[in-house]
Amino acid sequence: MFKLLKKIFFKHILRRKYYRTGHCIGCGECCRQIYVRHVKNVVQTEEEFEKLKLLHPFYTYLKVIGKDDIGLIFECQNLDIATNKCKIHKKRPGICRRYPVEEIFMMGGELGKNCGYKFTPIESFEEVFKSLQK
Repeated sequence: MFKLLKKIFFKHILRRKYYRTGHCIGCGECCRQIYVRHVKNVVQTEEEFEKLKLLHPFYTYLKVIGKDDIGLIFECQNLDIATNKCKIHKKRPGICRRYPVEEIFMMGGELGKNCGYKFTPIESFEEVFKSLQK
């Protein structure tokens, strides 16, 4: 019964498609390959990013390290490379406190290979397939 209530809560009330499990193991991977999504799109240009930096101080911590088919790729400058620890951990912004969010998958991203977090679908493939057959 609890599993069913949990599933209903996550799927219909929170409108989630995945359960997030696990915990941070301090690998630092999430601070190295960052996509920034503003409104509904991933930041594509440095001009767009400069405007975002004026809106929120968090963006000033990021530096552009590349670009791919999804958009600009950033790295957080508060990551201590030697220890993989955040230099401002106790004062880190909400975006870091909420990481990872399922929208990562919705935009084609993925968790780092060594990340302690995992996402598992709320509905199995079989359940989705059966609902489509009805």
